[in-house]
Amino acid sequence: MRDKIRLLFLGDIIGRPGRRILARYLSELKKELQPDLTIANAENAAGGVGLTSEVAQELLKIVDVLTSGNHIWDKKEGVSFLETEPRVLRPANYPPGNPGKGDYLFSLEEEIKVAILNLQGRVFMEPIDCPFRVADEIIPRLRQITPIIVVDFHAEATSEKQAMGWYLDGRVSAVVGTHTHVPTADERILPGGTAYITDVGMVGAQNSVIGIRRDQAIARFLTARPQKFEPAKEGAILSAFWVEIDSKTGLALSIKRLQVTGEVKQDE
Repeated sequence: MRDKIRLLFLGDIIGRPGRRILARYLSELKKELQPDLTIANAENAAGGVGLTSEVAQELLKIVDVLTSGNHIWDKKEGVSFLETEPRVLRPANYPPGNPGKGDYLFSLEEEIKVAILNLQGRVFMEPIDCPFRVADEIIPRLRQITPIIVVDFHAEATSEKQAMGWYLDGRVSAVVGTHTHVPTADERILPGGTAYITDVGMVGAQNSVIGIRRDQAIARFLTARPQKFEPAKEGAILSAFWVEIDSKTGLALSIKRLQVTGEVKQDE
C-alpha cells in the first residue's frame, strides 16, 4: 500500500467560461502534481447556476467526483441525474426523500478508498437539516470503511465553516469550504490532523464579480432590483486546494493553496 495519496480539490466552476478554463489548465496541473483524486464543486457549472447531465458528463471526463450545494436544484433536467450518477453529490443534510446522495466512496488501486462527503451550511442559507449532526451520523459509517474522508462544506458564513473545521478535526482528512467563490488565505492543518481552508475559490472569469458579469452585478447593487446574471468571460482564474494524506491514518501531511491566472479564449 502506498504511504500517501494526493488530492486536488477545485473551486466552484462558473458556467461555460469556467469549464473552458478548467479544460485549459487542469491537464497542466495534473502533470505537475500527479493527483490520485480530483474533486470539483460543479453546482454553477451549467450557465452559471445549476448543473445538467450533459455538463456533468463533460466534467467527469477530466474530474473524478463532483460536489455541489444549494444551486444543484436549479436545473430541473439535472436533478434526475443525481439518481443515476453516484459521482455527482448533493449536500447530505437536505431532508430525506430528495434525489441523490451526499457521500461517495472512490476506489484507488491497492485497495485504498477515499470517502467524499458533501454538506451545506445553514447561516444565511436554506434552513435544512443540521450539517453538524448529519456529519455525526455519516462519518462513523464511512470510517468503518476508510480513514480517508474529504468534506466539501458549502456554506456562506466563515464562522460556520471554521466551526465545522474544528468540529471535525481529527475525524476527517480535510474540510474544504466552497460557495463564496473567493479564495481565503487561511489554509492550515488543524491540531488533530485535518486539512482546512475556509473557501477554495472558483474556476471562472477573473474580471468579474464572483464569476458574474460586472455590469449585471453592479446594476443589482445600484437598483436593488432582480437582474439577469450571466457568467463573465474576461480573464481566467483557477483556484484549488492541494492535500497530501497519510493512507493509513487518514490525516493530512501537507497542504497548498493553488491559483492559476491567465487568459482563455471564450466564444461570444
